[in-house]
Amino acid sequence: MSQAKQNAAHAALELVEDGMTLGLGSGSTAELFIALLGKQIRQGMSLRGVPTSEATADCARQHNVPLIEPDKVDRIHLTVDGADEVDPEFNLIKGGGACLLREKIIAHASDRMAVIVDASKMKKNLGAFPLPVEVDPFGMALTAEKILLALQESKCRGTDTTLRQNKAGTGPLITDGGHYILDCKCELIPDPAQTAQLLSQIPGVMEHGLFIGLAAYVIVGAPDHAKIMEIKAA
Repeated sequence: MSQAKQNAAHAALELVEDGMTLGLGSGSTAELFIALLGKQIRQGMSLRGVPTSEATADCARQHNVPLIEPDKVDRIHLTVDGADEVDPEFNLIKGGGACLLREKIIAHASDRMAVIVDASKMKKNLGAFPLPVEVDPFGMALTAEKILLALQESKCRGTDTTLRQNKAGTGPLITDGGHYILDCKCELIPDPAQTAQLLSQIPGVMEHGLFIGLAAYVIVGAPDHAKIMEIKAA
């Protein structure tokens, strides 16, 4: 699917205008987009980016994309990011790369969000991909129990949580913000908005991977083209 992701990233450039401040997402597809931004800048376009992770910041520097700290920006015109799952209403599951808190902060602060994916990420319903929930390490077992209750209340299937481990397998993965990730096996999330609301009410949950009402565009890459879809106005 690498060519499909490349095509999706390239199509996202159609939404980029000179002088924009861009939210730069995390993950492999977002990094393809950042590399393309570097080419646009070398050709004379003026852009700057707000990174959603340390890895994204490193990628942007590698491609000479100017960065600005989130606390110093007055407007983010467009955020471009990937997703783990997308449903027909443009609800998303994100967080496979453990950057969901910072990704959501930047997406929520942006005028628009564009999601770049390949067709395998498009789903009729969310939930096959385990739902990441970023939690404070303090009282994590108590928080995990409350998360399970919230998932059961919102009628998710297969409710189970697993503490994500770091790549070395030496202990829990620690996010850029110093938190842990609980991956929740939901199988099916019948009402993403309800699940999101219940999770957000739990002390100890820093953020969850359900992105509701944030994506304005979904760009789906195929091996030979990409399709830009825009959310229908209510």
